[in-house]
Amino acid sequence: MERGELRIYLGAAPGVGKTLAMLGEAHRRKERGCDVVAALVETHGRARTAAALEGLELIPPARMEYRGTVNFELDVAAVIARAPQVVLVDELAHTNTPGSTHEKRWQDVEELLGAGIDVISTVNVQHLESLGDVVHQITGVVQRETVPDRVVRGAAQVELVDITPEALRRRLAHGNIYAFEKIDAASNNFFRRGNLTALRELSLLWIADQVDAALVQYRNDNRITETWEARERVVVAVTGGPESETLVRRASRIASRSSAELMVLHVVRGDGLAGVSAPQMGSVRTVAAGLGATLHSVVGDDVPTTLLDFARGVNATQLVIGTSRRSRAARIFDEGIGAAVVADSGSIDVHMVTHSERARRWNWQVGHGSRRIAAWVAAVAVPGAAAALLALVGPRLNSGGESALFFMVVLCVALLGGVAPAALSALISGFALNFFFTEPRYSLTVAEPENYGVAVVLLAVAVAVAVLVDNAARRAREAKSASREAELLTLFAGSVLRGADLESLLGRVRETYNQRAVSLVEEATGLPVCTVGDDPPRTEDDADTRIDVPDGQFTMLLAGPRSRARERRVLTAVANQAAGLVRQSRLILEASRANALAEADELRRALLSAVSHDLRTPLAAVKAASSSLRSTDVEFSAEDTAELLATIDESADQLTALVGNLLDSSRLQAGVVRPTLTPIYVEDAVQRALSSSSTQTSSSVAQVSVDVGDVQVLADFGLLERVLANLVDNSVRHGLGSDIRIGALSRGDRASITVADRGPGVDRDAEQSMFDAFQRLGDRNATVGVGLGLSVVRGFVEAMGGSVDASETPGGGLTVTIDLAAPREQSAGPVAES
Repeated sequence: MERGELRIYLGAAPGVGKTLAMLGEAHRRKERGCDVVAALVETHGRARTAAALEGLELIPPARMEYRGTVNFELDVAAVIARAPQVVLVDELAHTNTPGSTHEKRWQDVEELLGAGIDVISTVNVQHLESLGDVVHQITGVVQRETVPDRVVRGAAQVELVDITPEALRRRLAHGNIYAFEKIDAASNNFFRRGNLTALRELSLLWIADQVDAALVQYRNDNRITETWEARERVVVAVTGGPESETLVRRASRIASRSSAELMVLHVVRGDGLAGVSAPQMGSVRTVAAGLGATLHSVVGDDVPTTLLDFARGVNATQLVIGTSRRSRAARIFDEGIGAAVVADSGSIDVHMVTHSERARRWNWQVGHGSRRIAAWVAAVAVPGAAAALLALVGPRLNSGGESALFFMVVLCVALLGGVAPAALSALISGFALNFFFTEPRYSLTVAEPENYGVAVVLLAVAVAVAVLVDNAARRAREAKSASREAELLTLFAGSVLRGADLESLLGRVRETYNQRAVSLVEEATGLPVCTVGDDPPRTEDDADTRIDVPDGQFTMLLAGPRSRARERRVLTAVANQAAGLVRQSRLILEASRANALAEADELRRALLSAVSHDLRTPLAAVKAASSSLRSTDVEFSAEDTAELLATIDESADQLTALVGNLLDSSRLQAGVVRPTLTPIYVEDAVQRALSSSSTQTSSSVAQVSVDVGDVQVLADFGLLERVLANLVDNSVRHGLGSDIRIGALSRGDRASITVADRGPGVDRDAEQSMFDAFQRLGDRNATVGVGLGLSVVRGFVEAMGGSVDASETPGGGLTVTIDLAAPREQSAGPVAES
């Protein structure tokens, strides 16, 4: 039986309309005469979804009972018995009720597909198994219902359903996704704007990857190797040499004109020997990262073929390479990489970029140190020794044996390295062979023309072998030097990344380079900033090696063995890191001092401004009321006396609250708040807070509703009570008589408490600054309070390891959300619905 096809509507978030899209597809197919049935469609109480379901044949779900609860699941047997062409199955990631045939709904769908029935289904991006950890990190919600990515990738069609976060939040506020009683919790948790934006990006990237993979698969299946310009990609090939940065920047300009993706490619030879040092490639990597390009390294002996294979593999449309650094004479025998790439590029556009590097000149030097001397000595001595040996045994050898001996001589000299000594050895050997051992002897006359060929071959062999030996020796030196530099740079960079201080870094330099002492000196003052070792150098005259920092502000002085030129590159990088540590520490110190002064000044001015009013007002009221009661000129009635006494009592309460907040603020500033965290039921803390808040005496509050369930948090009971009391008092003073709602929700190892009102709210730009001390914003009554209540709230919540945030209440008002840790043994609360 032919397997059915799966079509999936992938939602960027709950409520974007994927179920409606599925139902719309079903109606279109039905109008075309297709046999379509709906086996299971979740409406979640949404009127538009229920209306869209009308007109479709429904297959009743299977009734499942589990622990006294009745659930309805997909009836696979009934669908197979009905045998429609297409069946609708909503929520692919759903977990079935225990006792069902399969554990997951996607397994039910696999059985329907195996029966030859086409299936249209839906799933949200947060339910993809590979994205579970990322979604949990972003939203804080653990997705217990997941579907393997391979199931979704195996679908014949995957269509993304997406709307902007702002539009989705409006849809939520209008009650089109959840019931009104769930809107506040959803808006402040899963449906935060940042969460929705991140989920949208995840879904777009996932779909883009699938499109790219499908295109690659199609090209491979059909053995298509030419480039398809479905998307512009520019590949720039670099050697790591001085011209590499020029090439990358030029390629970036080319890519920016067509909004193309830029990829930097470095081909590493198959022998594993890098042609450039680690710092050189590091600078290329830095430039590439700054331009938004990706850096790739591939290994290949044939550079042109490797470049083109990579470009075709990534479906590149343009290739940027530099002009050849080889001389014209060298290009006569080998056309070079650029010409080979252009000849075989096919449909890939190749840009040849000129640069300032000159063509390489022939290197006539033989090597370094003792090898150079040995090569020149051997070039003269070894042919002479061979001639002397032939003079002794000459009669026993024919001309072929004599030529073979001189060939060995030339090879031995060439193996020591150096083109010039090898050529000299070949000339001397040819002269000796012709003069002493070729007829007519002791004459430069050559009787047989083929003897000229022997001399030419000797010279060619000598030069060829010498060139190969020189190249191999140079590659070995470069590899050894690059490996050493990379290891040292990694060592020093790792020390800095692990938080090493300046003294530790200089100590590592002293140990690595076997120095007696190391100093970092500031040029402006001439004084050492930091020193390590015995008798550290303080001036350039005391040092054996001087390393200048590129900005000229610092100098690193080393006392001990003099550093070589190749070591200075690493030491310069380390000196720059040391100078960076000095600057960083100074900036941190200056910033902390400036912040301390600014905070102290701001605190002083704000305290004088706020307290001068808020202390005088209740004191004036107390003074006026008490003076009136003590007056003998006026007789007050019992009602007037009670009102004056109430004024005194209310003013005293205001002073008590003011002093309490001031003390709490000072405790927070001093860092002496030490909370004791224990599992606490939120309902207990809310009741205590309400009994001590102004809701008991205020007549302006319409109603306080509490819906916290059995949610628990890890908190200090006293601090949590003060936090909730301050939030409720804030809503009472500034909610303009609106209802106050207190809710709680647990999600995994975190729990949140919300206090919401329907007052005027605050501007979005002020939702965070309202928690600063001495702030009175649009939601606050500037006639009472010094603005410390919310500052104390934030301080106490952060002391308990939580966070506090403010946002707009759907429909108007202010909602303050407290996020705290939840006890481990607490069962997870509600999770986001799909």
